[in-house]
Amino acid sequence: MLSRTADHLFWMNRYTERAENTARMLSVNHETAMLPQSAAVALLGWQSLLSISELLPAYTARHGEVTPRDVMAFMVSDENNPSSIVSCLRAARENARAVRGSLTTEVWETQNQTWLEFKRMLRLGDLERDPARLLEWVKHRSHLSRGVTLGTMLVDEALHFMRLGTFLERADNTARLVDVKFHAVQSEFFGNADEKDRAYDFYHWSAILRSVSAFEIYRKVYRDVIRPERVAELLILRADMPRSLHASMAEVVKNLSLVAGESATEGIAETRHLAGKLLAELQYERIDDILATGLHAFLTKFLERVNDIGARISRDFLVPELA
Repeated sequence: MLSRTADHLFWMNRYTERAENTARMLSVNHETAMLPQSAAVALLGWQSLLSISELLPAYTARHGEVTPRDVMAFMVSDENNPSSIVSCLRAARENARAVRGSLTTEVWETQNQTWLEFKRMLRLGDLERDPARLLEWVKHRSHLSRGVTLGTMLVDEALHFMRLGTFLERADNTARLVDVKFHAVQSEFFGNADEKDRAYDFYHWSAILRSVSAFEIYRKVYRDVIRPERVAELLILRADMPRSLHASMAEVVKNLSLVAGESATEGIAETRHLAGKLLAELQYERIDDILATGLHAFLTKFLERVNDIGARISRDFLVPELA
């Protein structure tokens, strides 16, 4: 496959996944902001949302004070913010248009309709009128895109590059979400005997689980009250949790092997080695050991390694050689 075509397919799905992840984070923040809490704690939630995407400096340069309304607009409808939902959906659609001939009609029409309908909804004021409903719509369109892709695309290199983009983005986002949200709750909320704080604790972790569609999964797996260490275990180490780091890296390794095929170049072999090594560590790691050595340090290192793997994939497969 031409590297330029592979690049467009990879980024089409990566941007679609990023739009969904942003909608998920905004949705959970919108939900938790309605809980009884101090203004300082509520502000911390919106600041952490910007920190997850490394957008706090860009936001403050444009808006100054952090307010829920401005953060929502910045993350959803600001076309000057390259990580906003509108920018991600536009980039996904443009990448799809560039490789229209490599996609089925259903995949192209889903991407195109999502972009056109989202712009129409923004013009009609859906974000201001009912942000929760708009964010839910974005998530459902991403689900539809994945379903149409798996249901209509030939299982070949094109699909494998699309899946690579999806799961690299998902691994990156889940790691950022867990890292920032675990530090967003002050230490007094953990194990505090005060009933009000215990209630806040429950709703905080419930919202985090719901942001990755894991609330029902948690109940099924652990059948117990929601505990932070088990939330971390579910979102990091469980191979059967679709949005966990383990599950995401398993898909990255699988699809990386499929696009590499019999290639024995040194660069590709090293990329596969690094991805496989990271997956192996997630397979055999224990949450107690991670927490003992530091969750933040573990996730920071994970993000560095995932970003390195993404850069290597771009170099090995996606970026055309310059003459």
